[in-house]
Amino acid sequence: MNYLVVGAGNASRPVARLLNHLGHDVVVTDLKDISEFKIEFQRSLIQMEKEGVKLDLANKDPSVEGFDAVYAPPTLPDSAPIAQKIKDSNLKVLTNEEFSKIVNDLIPVDIIGITGTMGKTTTTFITTSLFKQAGYKVWSCSSLVNNLVSEAIIDGIVTGKAQECDIAIFELPHGTIGLLDRLDVKIGLLTNIAEDHLSEFGGSLEKYQQRKLVLQAMSETFIANDSCREIIEKVRDDAMFYALDEDVDFKGIVGDESLTVKYSGGEFTTPFHMMSYFFENSVAASAVALTYGVDKNDIIDALTVFKGLPAHMEDVGDYNGRKVILDSAFLYDGMKITLDYFKDESVVLFLDHFDTLSVRDKVEVGELVSNYDIKVVIASGFNEVTQEVEMEAAQEILDAISNPNIEKVAVETIEKAAELTFKYSEPGDIILHMGPLIAYDRLTTVDKIMKGLDEGSRKYE
Repeated sequence: MNYLVVGAGNASRPVARLLNHLGHDVVVTDLKDISEFKIEFQRSLIQMEKEGVKLDLANKDPSVEGFDAVYAPPTLPDSAPIAQKIKDSNLKVLTNEEFSKIVNDLIPVDIIGITGTMGKTTTTFITTSLFKQAGYKVWSCSSLVNNLVSEAIIDGIVTGKAQECDIAIFELPHGTIGLLDRLDVKIGLLTNIAEDHLSEFGGSLEKYQQRKLVLQAMSETFIANDSCREIIEKVRDDAMFYALDEDVDFKGIVGDESLTVKYSGGEFTTPFHMMSYFFENSVAASAVALTYGVDKNDIIDALTVFKGLPAHMEDVGDYNGRKVILDSAFLYDGMKITLDYFKDESVVLFLDHFDTLSVRDKVEVGELVSNYDIKVVIASGFNEVTQEVEMEAAQEILDAISNPNIEKVAVETIEKAAELTFKYSEPGDIILHMGPLIAYDRLTTVDKIMKGLDEGSRKYE
């Protein structure tokens, strides 16, 4: 079948790649030239072209003639000329629901799906560790590998990972859920729902919640953080809940370098040497594993050796006597946990741009930071999404910092911010990074940060 895929954006690329893999003739059309996409998206498009997808880019007036079917992303405006051409044609329109069913039929193993506003990447990583310890061959897709998890899932199907595993463990951000909303999920887990990404949902928390709740509708068994009980019980009466120090189905109790999990079948205690950041996420992962049937001894063994995951309270080394920590926290609760952990340390904090696809409350960030005795805050104004310097965003954070003891510096890029941490620090200090860009684009952001750290450690030695 001849398919026209409209747009080369986040929804259209995985659709086009899979359709091509299934033997269809696929053309992707977009108003933009390939050079106008971010580097990692350019790589995806080039890979697709090598596999047989035809790229019709920088085309301001594409035609629908000669095609049997079309896929258009939900973000395509009705006013777009191509949208009107599709409406006037007799083309079969491939919906997200139909595409999702195609994907589901190509995954021959049980799926565990994990969503939430915070902690879904961490919980996916820990859950994967537990199942691997139990001997499963795991196909794990998360934003640690590819920020666009839908592309990672399609890549796994195309490259054969779906056929080589015992179980699939997927982090499911709201964008991926929107595209793949008909998966058959064996166990679904919701970590929490906080006020983020609302700019993508017209400012509506209810619409954002409803997108997250699609996972419960797809799931045979559903587990949620107890903080979500009110909204979950409105739509499902058989959900199970987890929390720290609450009377729930899976109760976590934090001890002195230990973690105890109590559940209906018993309890276990494991040595646990990670920061507080990981306790609740480990209870969530344990709840999934226990529900699926993983032996508690395998869970104990896995959590005993768990060392964290990249860019989540990650110690990247000692630079000129300063310990450097990279953390991807960017919402209020997550940032507070991190800042509380270092409250007795001498900290130089550098922040990246807090707007990605979502516009976030920069004033709230500044007000939170004001509560801590931080030496210096260095804020970057570079927006990784728009690829533009927006110094007003950095200044908005700094202007909201009312603590007179905190020195404030605005810079144009995250590299420069990382570099200047050495100018404003001294041996014995903690250099701490926080912000959403590592979660949005880990490889690019960490590479820029490390280049800045290397330059700063040489320049200010």
